[in-house]
Amino acid sequence: MSGAENPSAATAVNAALPMPSAARLFWRGFAENRGAVIGLGVMVTLLVLAAGAEFFAPHAPIEQFREYFLVPPVWEEGGSWSFPLGTDDVGRDVFSRLIFGARLSLVIGFSVVTLSLTCGTALGLTAAFVGGWVDSAIMRLMDVLLVFPSLLLAIVIVAILGPGLFNAMLAVAIVALPAYTRLSRASALAELARDYVTATRCAGAGRLHLMFSTVLPNCLAPLIVQASLGFSSAVLDAAALGFLGLGAQPPTPEWGTMLAGALQFYQRAWWVLTFPGLAILITVLAFNLFGDGLRDALDPKLKR
Repeated sequence: MSGAENPSAATAVNAALPMPSAARLFWRGFAENRGAVIGLGVMVTLLVLAAGAEFFAPHAPIEQFREYFLVPPVWEEGGSWSFPLGTDDVGRDVFSRLIFGARLSLVIGFSVVTLSLTCGTALGLTAAFVGGWVDSAIMRLMDVLLVFPSLLLAIVIVAILGPGLFNAMLAVAIVALPAYTRLSRASALAELARDYVTATRCAGAGRLHLMFSTVLPNCLAPLIVQASLGFSSAVLDAAALGFLGLGAQPPTPEWGTMLAGALQFYQRAWWVLTFPGLAILITVLAFNLFGDGLRDALDPKLKR
């Protein structure tokens, strides 16, 4: 008798326990990846610094102190607390330029990811739903873009449009377009074969309703992961274009441009080259770790 009552009692206890929310389940899966949590912490720090750049930076990013050329960091002999990370070859504070450069890099990454994600998703859904020659034309165009190395294609586009920050962001967005297009098309084709889409279509739903209200919400998880990983690629490619003189132009405090201007001083003033490079490295690594954590949390096949 007691053996028959124990399963029912256990069932009653389990039914009384509150079910964890979707946000709690997501965070539990995300927090299992310690690297992803560290990446999230670095991202939050960068966002705070970028949002309050005027408050955290001791000087304006283009302000020159003519009597303080190539001052070393504060922990080296000759350093000054007025310039914690030293100054560059024209007397500008490296620390202030790094903080304002964080704002610019985040704006570049957000703009590029938003543009490429929006256009790529629209093209991928159109290819999946329309099919036929439209699908073939869109995918062959994406194949052509994938033939060229990403940085080389970005350089060609900027060379045609002209150097500048806006043209560099546009070039990086075009380079990133095939990844979002192919991913959204593959996800949409997988969803179109499911029963709920067939039922919605039989209920009289139009193509646009099926595309944006039925299929797209179920394709967002891989697109979000790709966007988080694409953010780091956008920052890195924009810095590379700035380093080559095709992106942001001096005196804009962009990390790649700062590296380009510091090359000639790498032996006598290591700090003007090291700190912008570290900023790019840490930012790209943080977003890559965050993207890996998102993939683990959103993909049920990878949940441990």
